[in-house]
Amino acid sequence: MAGLACAGALRVQGYEPVLFDKGRRPGGRLSSLQLEDGMAWDFGAQFLLAGEGAFAAQVSAWRQAGLIAPWPEGPEGALVGVPAMSTLVAAQCGGHDVRFGAQVQRIEHGGDGWQVSGPGWREGPFGALIVATPAEQAAPLLSLHDLAMAREAAAARSTPCWTVMAAFDQPLAAVPSVLRDAGPIAWAARNSSKPGRTGRECWVIQAGAQWSADNLECDREAVAERLLALFAAQAGIEPPSTIFLKAHRWRFALPYGQTAGAQWNPVLRLGACGDWCLPGAIEGAWRSGTDLAARIACSLEAAPAESQRLSRTG
Repeated sequence: MAGLACAGALRVQGYEPVLFDKGRRPGGRLSSLQLEDGMAWDFGAQFLLAGEGAFAAQVSAWRQAGLIAPWPEGPEGALVGVPAMSTLVAAQCGGHDVRFGAQVQRIEHGGDGWQVSGPGWREGPFGALIVATPAEQAAPLLSLHDLAMAREAAAARSTPCWTVMAAFDQPLAAVPSVLRDAGPIAWAARNSSKPGRTGRECWVIQAGAQWSADNLECDREAVAERLLALFAAQAGIEPPSTIFLKAHRWRFALPYGQTAGAQWNPVLRLGACGDWCLPGAIEGAWRSGTDLAARIACSLEAAPAESQRLSRTG
């Protein structure tokens, strides 16, 4: 969200960003999984809120475009991507030059600009470079070029989150569509209750930060079974039979202690943004990206737009 917000704002200014993403498809921490037989899960961010100011205006535009809709059975004011949370990311990729499956392992700065490279590939030069990854991944990329920026990233922290995607052959009629802060279960939701979803009874179950940290290196199948049992216990039901069960580990799920704001070095033309820069989950990520774009545009305004190639790593 942060990188796309930055790229979108820069594009309005006349620049043509190139985006590199190690994932195979749009999503990141707004990822969704959709399978045959009507099974689908938003296994990253579960919803967003309207927010304030410029972000509220952006949310209104997304609603008018049919990309998000209210979730009546969710928390108060909850909005979700339609038909999946990843739809919101995929739509913003449109019109951009996005390279999926491109893991950036190295960034280098020379007289002609920035070079980015990964396993078996290398691209550049670029007129500026923006790192839009979790803080723990941003710090080592930045450290060889701007120690102050790297320290800001290193000072931020993220809690992990084990997430389970489960599908049942029968509705869990006695269970409300959302459970929050129920013992070790931080969140459980009937994904099929969200607008635009149809088909099977699908649930997303997310463990709390402490449970996730304590079990971070455990086997995925064992985690899935344990979290399903904990969910059943907290919901007051017998453990239901599943037709699908899979766990996903988010090592860097929820940042905290954000104070840095978007980062920009006008001399090196190096920047960083993300939800580790500003609090507010999806809104904070978006704001950090648009704030950074404004600083970049101001810094580069003397250069011809057509001469600039910009990159975002993610």
